[in-house]
Amino acid sequence: MYTLNCNGRLLVIEKPIIMGIINATPDSFFKDSRQTTIQTAVEQAEKMTKEGAVIIDIGGQSTHPKSSLQTAATEMERIIPVITQIRKTLPEVFISVDTFYASVAKAAVEAGADIVNDISGGNLDPKMIETVANLHVPYICMHMQGTPQTMQKYTSYEDICLDIVDYFIKKATLAKEAGIIDMIIDPGIGFSKNIQQNFLLIKQLSIFQILHKPILLGISRKSFLYKTLQKENASEALNATTAMHMAGLINGANILRVHDVAAAQECITLYNAYMAS
Repeated sequence: MYTLNCNGRLLVIEKPIIMGIINATPDSFFKDSRQTTIQTAVEQAEKMTKEGAVIIDIGGQSTHPKSSLQTAATEMERIIPVITQIRKTLPEVFISVDTFYASVAKAAVEAGADIVNDISGGNLDPKMIETVANLHVPYICMHMQGTPQTMQKYTSYEDICLDIVDYFIKKATLAKEAGIIDMIIDPGIGFSKNIQQNFLLIKQLSIFQILHKPILLGISRKSFLYKTLQKENASEALNATTAMHMAGLINGANILRVHDVAAAQECITLYNAYMAS
């Protein structure tokens, strides 16, 4: 069991939980996840919480390999009004902000976010770790090499699982020294990894339990799934996502970051029944 202090509220993780994805972007890789108005974003958040999401993850920057880099100002313009309204509408839900900019993280927490979700682990903004420590919120640290635009050039590892464990040990030390109390780790499926490496990380996910931190698994509708099935795009990847969610849960995932909350909730319900048998 893990207990995280989120802005004075406790997030208790006894069994796997769901993080629902809201993309306040015009170009996220799964077009059905794009919410371009405050109203549709709030409606989606309401739907996700009813279906079982405990955390709503709000981002204003696409991070697929073909995406273009957006400024911190653009991110804020996209997400701060959304966070503000979701906090008013859903006061009980936990909100995470998906950003690698320290300034955006600060503004988002001030607007009502409870968690900072950083795909770069602090590598793209040297002020991030210190900022999160000062905000006194949990930090989701993901593994990635390079940037979203260059990451697929950096898929070479000596031993991918051990290399990423070592990365998290170093990041956890930096976070602790800065004053971050609660940290969640995300191995970064699809970020600076090839298809085989993605499957291997899911298969070996339990190795990250030696870090004694919640493990977040973000594989929802990603290209390694539909490409393996010789499908065309993310819209055809729900069944594959659900299948690999179960594999991830069996191997130790504590949080599933998903586009399709109802399907993920069914997967977790079956997993819980399977484990209780």
